[in-house]
Amino acid sequence: MKIKTERLNIIPFTIDMAESVHQNSLDDDNRKFVPDEVFETKEAAEMVLKSLISFYGKDRMPKVYAILLHDGQQIGHVQAAPIRKGWEIGYHIGKAFTGKGYATEALRAFLPAIMDKLGIKEIAGICHVGNMASRKVMENCGFTLQAERLGLYQWKIKKIRKYKYVRQAQHEE
Repeated sequence: MKIKTERLNIIPFTIDMAESVHQNSLDDDNRKFVPDEVFETKEAAEMVLKSLISFYGKDRMPKVYAILLHDGQQIGHVQAAPIRKGWEIGYHIGKAFTGKGYATEALRAFLPAIMDKLGIKEIAGICHVGNMASRKVMENCGFTLQAERLGLYQWKIKKIRKYKYVRQAQHEE
């Protein structure tokens, strides 16, 4: 799957992106909200990328794609991951690139493409209640809040927000 937006390219990961994945993972927000996506070394990022790359084309495995600027600089990722009932969206933009609307732009383009690929009409979004940036991205992309409650998040009980995105039917004219 390859998606092009006004400012971004969303493409499958390649192993040569390990250094940028490592660097983009080290920011404080990532450490706070998704510590399992922090890669302290390039080699750690490389190991994870090898797994993610092996999942392309396999059913019920995470579908994780790199987000690049048009100049080829890898700035983050977007993903759909299987959960107990359905699929969950995920995304991250490296701290050096936040505040520019890249996550919203990527997610808006990714949602219809991944939902078509997976044959689904809805997808979940879950974030820590304190992750204001993630909440804003989902809300800007049309996700609706389903609940704010205590729940399992990053293997601990935390206050979370659960969202849902339902794709509207395509109308032919």
